[in-house]
Amino acid sequence: MAQREFKRRQSVRKGAAAKGSKTKKRVSSAGKRKGSLFSRMGDLIPGPEAIARFIVLGSIWVMVLGGGVVAYYGYGLPDKVSFDVASERKPSIRIISIDGATLATYGNRYGNPVEVRDLPDYVGQAFVSIEDRRFYDHFGIDIIGILRATWANLTAGRITEGGSTITQQLAKNLFLSPERSFGRKIEEVLLAIWLEFKFDKQQILSLYLNRIYFGSGLYGIDAAARHYFGTDPRRLNLYEAAVLAGLPKAPSRYNPMVDPVQAAERANLVLDALVSTGALNKARADRAKQTRVRTARKANTGPGVRYFSDWVLDRVRDYVGYVDQDLQVHTTLDSRLQEVAEFNLERALTSPGAVQKRVGQAALLAMTPDGAVRALVGGRDYFESQYNRVTQARRQPGSVFKLFTYLAGLDNGLGSNDWMRDIEISINGWEPRNFDRKHHGTMSIRDALATSNNSIAVQLAMEVGLDKVIQKARDMGVSSTLNREPSLALGTSEVSMLELTGAYAIVANGGFSVFPHAVSKITGRSGEVLYQRTDDFPSRLMNPLHAGEMNNMLASVIAKGTGRNAIIDRPAAGKTGTTSDYRDAWFIGYTAELVAGVWMGNDDGSPMDEVTGGDLPAKLWHDFMLHAHQNLPVRSLGKAALARSKKMGEDDSWRDFTAGYSSGNEKQ
Repeated sequence: MAQREFKRRQSVRKGAAAKGSKTKKRVSSAGKRKGSLFSRMGDLIPGPEAIARFIVLGSIWVMVLGGGVVAYYGYGLPDKVSFDVASERKPSIRIISIDGATLATYGNRYGNPVEVRDLPDYVGQAFVSIEDRRFYDHFGIDIIGILRATWANLTAGRITEGGSTITQQLAKNLFLSPERSFGRKIEEVLLAIWLEFKFDKQQILSLYLNRIYFGSGLYGIDAAARHYFGTDPRRLNLYEAAVLAGLPKAPSRYNPMVDPVQAAERANLVLDALVSTGALNKARADRAKQTRVRTARKANTGPGVRYFSDWVLDRVRDYVGYVDQDLQVHTTLDSRLQEVAEFNLERALTSPGAVQKRVGQAALLAMTPDGAVRALVGGRDYFESQYNRVTQARRQPGSVFKLFTYLAGLDNGLGSNDWMRDIEISINGWEPRNFDRKHHGTMSIRDALATSNNSIAVQLAMEVGLDKVIQKARDMGVSSTLNREPSLALGTSEVSMLELTGAYAIVANGGFSVFPHAVSKITGRSGEVLYQRTDDFPSRLMNPLHAGEMNNMLASVIAKGTGRNAIIDRPAAGKTGTTSDYRDAWFIGYTAELVAGVWMGNDDGSPMDEVTGGDLPAKLWHDFMLHAHQNLPVRSLGKAALARSKKMGEDDSWRDFTAGYSSGNEKQ
């Protein structure tokens, strides 16, 4: 029994020991969980096998996603690229003056394709040195260049350099829009790599030179070389090549015709770049440097010429139909006279008198007596307003319209030496008044026109009939609506300057029809003539004696009438015009060489401060015509008209009038 008790006690002790051991293990485990942060982090760090597995899987996913992006943006890459861009662009239209100056270019001009191996070595080297000096070392994307540009931009705090290669620029110009986006940049990179795979470096550089924009609507080095320097790109000298290489960065800013000094500074930087790349020695670069770029032709006339070129452009299709090729439109405009017109108009509008008298706008038109437009300024600032006040505006002409009233009177048997009474009249309650608010009794028809007498003009219009006055205006090219009312004689119906100036040209040329025109010839890309203006014989619209008598009367306006401010150093004739409340002021006049019209006013119709046609408009006409006739011989109005009559095959039936005119108002 004692033995059984001993075994029972031993069994109890073993059980207690086992239980104590389990308790210690739980305590030990709990203590471990409550250990240090580093102990817990150590449990989370994967082993080498897990890290390798993560890298492999991550690489696979990067390749899958990258391949997807490449497939998405690379779908539809082109199979080929052509050196000839003629079929891939819109036609261009170049407007050319009678003296050969380019007035404006509409659309883009591309030259003939060239290959870089056919150009002087320094041409390609200039572009590579300034645009992409690692061009021959990269695969389309210049990683080093990108890093360098990024560092330069970061240190400068702004964008000072770009990392695009020539190949990337070519890809953008060939296939992509100017849009700035992440997707477009990816496409540019893929296309650049594709181009490097498809073509060798010389072919890529050739494509680049044929496609890059050089300003002034010019694409390709051929067009740029011919436009700026008048030469074949194969004959470019070192400095000319440097000028062209400097243009792609900012074609407008470095345009040698716009800013020849800044263009020269940019070209000198290109020469320095050639030195730094080892393509040129410093001594030769220094000898080539200039302070001002000299181009083959002077810059276009001022922005005012765009009124003229826009007007011409609107009429090109009327002459040649649908435009499907490059065109050169040869016009009648004289670039020297255009410059004179723009200069004098701007000076007139900025003069103290014009500013004080609230003159906001002006327009000027000059043509030969047969209607060839030599100068046209449709307003004071083309960039502020493209509205052409010569061809589009309809304004009241005031007394300038009296031309048609007096011509109708001459057709009705009236003579310039006949007499009429300046008296107070009333027509259905309307009482025309003279400018000075006075009446001057009996006076000759010549003096009535010279002093712009309103009472006599209205009496004459009513005597011959308003229908005849309207018909005379129609015969002489006025197509605007004319109201059949007594005030018509004083110019209350709105007309255009183009119509009025053309009508005065008819009187200036002795009475022959005039069609104001600006286009003499249109040629295609290869020089074929698509349109040629012919010298059709004009028809006679006026009795030659009446034309001569009207010359005489209009000459008296300048000699002793309201147009005395227009007196110049040769025989001239013309007429002033002023509308009610001084809203419009006109002067239209002519010499044997030129017919010119001037208008001043405000676009909103607000009145000026007592500006009459014999004031600022006559002075502007005087200044323009004085400059326009420099170095031209003095010719008689009557003899010039007679010469035109002979040219038309007429006899000398009105020679007697010429002699009489010469003895009267030949000298002023």
